[in-house]
Amino acid sequence: MTEPHRKGTLGGSNRLLTSREVAVILGVRERTVRAMWREWQLPAYRIGKQLRWRERDVHAWIERQAA
Repeated sequence: MTEPHRKGTLGGSNRLLTSREVAVILGVRERTVRAMWREWQLPAYRIGKQLRWRERDVHAWIERQAA
């Protein structure tokens, strides 16, 4: 038996977020996100000189912190 097709993705989309958008989701300052993402082990993507985070990765990270 196969699972029914799910609309969207579990825990957020594949949309890439800026550090400002991640900061709003996490309730912290933007500079905190830029300074701590490696220590937090929050997967990021470098596009040119800019960092971006996949929305679903941010939500999955939040879930792991709550566990």
